Amino acid sequence: MTQSILYLCTGNSCRSQMAEGWTRNLGGETFLVSSAGIEAHGKNPRAIAVMLEAGVDISGQESTIVSDEMLRQADVVVTVCGHADEQCPVLPPGVKKVHWPLTDPAKATGSEEEIMADFRATRDEVKRRVQDLLAGLRRAEQR
Repeated sequence: MTQSILYLCTGNSCRSQMAEGWTRNLGGETFLVSSAGIEAHGKNPRAIAVMLEAGVDISGQESTIVSDEMLRQADVVVTVCGHADEQCPVLPPGVKKVHWPLTDPAKATGSEEEIMADFRATRDEVKRRVQDLLAGLRRAEQR
């Protein structure tokens, strides 16, 4: 059975894009995945760059605004920031909600090297969380 995961963020530019990319990379055909934002800020070039470093190309993904249809199709909605968690629309019955309080790397300051280090740290944390989520969903499906 294919499960549908929707990652929801404020602007759908970094964290939710990374989560979508990791899920496509690690989840195979078992999961349908999308990401959206409360607003659409466009994709962050640094997020694309650090994901490419890890072998995952997210440059073809879209930065979109969440729709009622996306929420209806989702089995799981993962909010990846506090603002999205607070602003998350009411979910249809049966949709599971998970919250990941991830730091926004787009707000990082300092040298380019320091900012990229923040993006890499977020990328790696998102990967760990996606791996855990997918493993949990696979276990639940086997029951």
